[in-house]
Amino acid sequence: MPASLSATVSDEGFRLFFPLAAVYAAIFPLLWVLALGFDLPLAHTVPPMIWHAHEMLVGAFGAALIGFLTTAVPEWTDTPPLRGWPLWGLAGLWSAGRVVGALGWDGLSAIGALADLAWMLALFGYLLHLSIRRRTDRLLAFLFWLGVLIACLVMARGAFLTADIDRAAMAVHLIGYAFLGLLGIALARIAVPVTNLVLDPTETSSPFRPHPGRLNLAPGLVAVAIAGQFAGLSPSVTGYLLMAAGAAFMDRVAEAFIGREVARAEILMLAGSSALAGTGLMMAGASALGAPWAEVTGLHVALMGGLGLGVFAVFCIAGQLHTGRPLGLSLPVRMGALALTASVALRILPDLGVSLRGPLHSAAALTWSGAFLIWTAAYWPAVTAPTIAAVRPPRTEEVGPVTSQR
Repeated sequence: MPASLSATVSDEGFRLFFPLAAVYAAIFPLLWVLALGFDLPLAHTVPPMIWHAHEMLVGAFGAALIGFLTTAVPEWTDTPPLRGWPLWGLAGLWSAGRVVGALGWDGLSAIGALADLAWMLALFGYLLHLSIRRRTDRLLAFLFWLGVLIACLVMARGAFLTADIDRAAMAVHLIGYAFLGLLGIALARIAVPVTNLVLDPTETSSPFRPHPGRLNLAPGLVAVAIAGQFAGLSPSVTGYLLMAAGAAFMDRVAEAFIGREVARAEILMLAGSSALAGTGLMMAGASALGAPWAEVTGLHVALMGGLGLGVFAVFCIAGQLHTGRPLGLSLPVRMGALALTASVALRILPDLGVSLRGPLHSAAALTWSGAFLIWTAAYWPAVTAPTIAAVRPPRTEEVGPVTSQR
């Protein structure tokens, strides 16, 4: 990699980690479904299906989380962003975990676990350091959810090492719920300034002011559902808790009804993320109450759909604003968002008893991977080019309601 390109992609977290996340999110499902036939070559103790879920969450979405926090947190705290070797160090730890996880390498599971735990702890320490240094409580919600994620990862990888498959499966599900909690607080931070920028591109006013009660309701109820799982509550009780968390995500969809601007792709993607996360959680909860589908069906809707579309939306919005470009997504990128949504439908239709011709799992993998490859192709030139100074991203502290999210 030329020195100038290396310096550019490590100048800000999103430039390095969003492409890593997008490429891994695109390539791993193709290998899993098309090349390996739902198997991993070195997975002998832990079932490949559990490794697959772990890699999509900790691998693909984990890189997205690193990129998001190392880009957004410096803005929220008015501090210089991480650059250069700190970002490359995080990337090295993340990559070490993927070498193990992408192959389901049981023999090196401990090394992969230590690598993933190291980057999570480093990220936690970074946020904690800035919270103390800036004497702010604005990062406490992210610190809480990072702590939950770390606890779930420790539980999962410990179960991997002891071959406790039932515990491993439950822990990986909890990792997914932890990411949904992070999604909930991220959407609360992102949707307000983006909606105001759509309504008033001049940034001279803040016409959109959401109800304060919606800001932390969804992640709060996800936390209650996780606590119920840890406490060993009955399936029916945890089912109702998941349905409540899903309803809170659905409540956030109402914020998208801002007039004709609701048709903007950025607004639709953010609202669609909440809608799919909420639908999936309610489906997972209904499964525990006797609905005729498995919990994993609802989890695919919540994680592939809600979390996946939310990550895609953040990629697109950051790809515009943090490279000095105004909002407004190209047709290929909008088609990528539709392809991602279609992949969720293709994945769950067989679980719901809908019989269609053709290999639906392969079609789901292709459409999902295609969406992230489209993003990579569309934004790689901007990510690897210096930021245009004429346009800057909206600062969340400049948008009234967001400052209350503590």
